[in-house]
Amino acid sequence: KRQGIKTLPSRRPNLISNNKKETALEIRKSTEADRGDIEKIHTKAFGEKKGPEIAELVNGLFDDKTAMPLLSLVAVENDQLIGHILYTKSVLTGNDKPISIRLLAPLAVLPDAQSKGVGSKLIKEGLRQLKDSGVELVFVLGHPEYYPRCGFTTAGVLGFEAPYPIPEEHADAWMVQALEDGVIGHVKGKVQCSKVLNQPQHWRE
Repeated sequence: KRQGIKTLPSRRPNLISNNKKETALEIRKSTEADRGDIEKIHTKAFGEKKGPEIAELVNGLFDDKTAMPLLSLVAVENDQLIGHILYTKSVLTGNDKPISIRLLAPLAVLPDAQSKGVGSKLIKEGLRQLKDSGVELVFVLGHPEYYPRCGFTTAGVLGFEAPYPIPEEHADAWMVQALEDGVIGHVKGKVQCSKVLNQPQHWRE
């Protein structure tokens, strides 16, 4: 899956040795000036075949009004952007009461910076900010061995349908995390994502 970055989860600042000194990892909101570096991160992280497609997806989401409000975070080390995550607005249909939800997609970390906890820090800081803003549920289609480390659980069995059908053998890749107690178990429905993400090629294996 394009969102999956295999890293070890951690909430504390990541200290990485460069033989001379240790540098702290900074997670911050991205700016318009970061867009070029963000595009490069996704291109390199996903490789020559998928990278350009994912970079185009990110640029499209930045300009997609139906994805707003979005949360875009970057990981910075030694003044260099090494990771990026995007959470975009979605809608949970079939409920009398409006539910505030977001979709995590995509997540990318530069190859040289992977397996150092960067991805999990981006995820967890994003979830913290979304919780503070009143978001109730966050969904992701990704590696079922990775995202549960950050608190996600299989969504389909809880009554949450993906924008496009997920094959049964990959059902555990469609996941959700509640940021507010009492939401899961009281609401169900189909996730309607933003216009740019609402394309079948983004929901295939």
